[in-house]
Amino acid sequence: MAVSVHLEAVTFDADDPAAVGRFWAGLLGRELVEETGAVLVPGDSTQVGLRFVEATTEKAERNRLHLHVTSASPDDQRRIVTRALELGGRRRGMKPLPIGRDIYMSDADGNEFCVIEPGNAYLAGCGPLGEVTCDGTRAAGRFWREALDWSVVWDQGEQIAIQSPSGGTKIGWDGHPDAAAPGWNRQRFDLVAPDPAAEVERLVNLGATLRGDREGVVTLADPDGSPLSIGRG
Repeated sequence: MAVSVHLEAVTFDADDPAAVGRFWAGLLGRELVEETGAVLVPGDSTQVGLRFVEATTEKAERNRLHLHVTSASPDDQRRIVTRALELGGRRRGMKPLPIGRDIYMSDADGNEFCVIEPGNAYLAGCGPLGEVTCDGTRAAGRFWREALDWSVVWDQGEQIAIQSPSGGTKIGWDGHPDAAAPGWNRQRFDLVAPDPAAEVERLVNLGATLRGDREGVVTLADPDGSPLSIGRG
């Protein structure tokens, strides 16, 4: 049976959704779509979308997932860092800018991301948003491989990564799940499907846990306890 569910966006709780949405739209060269209490930086068939919603909890520790932005050359990497700073981001660390290596940064709302060094073979051809990197286990990666019907493109040791058959943004799990008790947190995956009820049943059979249903959007948790939602679309 063909999978009809689609990953619409990786969603972040944000203290200032509009500001962080403008940051990522500007950095990735995408449009910004206003929603009720949120903003969406839409993706496409190869690039994962990003959504920022009004936070109900404060950011107290490092996120359970972060983003990898690719660069094509040392000059391009320097340009991306400069643009990120202009948009309200900041560097993490005080050492001189390590052009040619990964550069660790935070966006306008304090979410961690990396500007990956040019020539990185693993992210070659993935586009500007090269990867969503998650704290999590191989079991979670295998769940999402089946949930989205994506391909496994990395499988070594405790690490696993998947990618859409169309290519583009990868999603990886590093084998180090968050030690905190599972529950709703400030990052999650938002899915849409023509028949959400059928997809919820399928996801539960794959190992997801049902959490609730509010205004037509069902919330679940993957095998690591990381939250996801599914609505009609």
